[in-house]
Amino acid sequence: MAKTIQFYYDFASPYGYLASTQIVALAAKHGRTVEWKPMLIGVAFKVTGGMPLPNVPLKGDYSRRDMERSARLMGIPLKIPSKFPISSQSPARVIYWLESQGAARQEEATKALYRAYMVDDKDISSPDVTADVAASIGLDRQKVLEVIADPAIKEKLRQETEAAIQRGVFGSPFIFVDDEPFWGCDRLPQVERWLQTGGW
Repeated sequence: MAKTIQFYYDFASPYGYLASTQIVALAAKHGRTVEWKPMLIGVAFKVTGGMPLPNVPLKGDYSRRDMERSARLMGIPLKIPSKFPISSQSPARVIYWLESQGAARQEEATKALYRAYMVDDKDISSPDVTADVAASIGLDRQKVLEVIADPAIKEKLRQETEAAIQRGVFGSPFIFVDDEPFWGCDRLPQVERWLQTGGW
């Protein structure tokens, strides 16, 4: 069975979005598969004392420019959403619900939800909007609404977020190759080199 790469991300993260479009091909190139691990970065901020990039003086303005520039360099469509950042509980819960249907289904939903937010400017923090996007890839809209409100799924996301923080995750994207951590979309070349060489 192929080894996995753990891909942690928050749906409010443009850098997470950019990396999500690359990580599967990168993993497959080296005989790996991807574990999709959405989390709530806001919870990690309570530990680190951080805050969303757009809210940081000076750094916020730069980060918007860098996000758009990075997207152009990578050839990926990106439009900074009009409501930015958002709380990402609704889409994250859907991804954990899909865990039993396999990584390919989680990937499809992740990409559709990210695209809805980061390209089409749809507010996926809304359960209704998340359900609409899920329906567009063949999921049952009413079931998705029930999943988003399901206490067991809420608890699953809470536990996964806490486990991520315990593992050292504090940003999005955050990638583990075996036990080696890489933070940020700009670390994808290092991820690839690590996969090629087994580390240094």
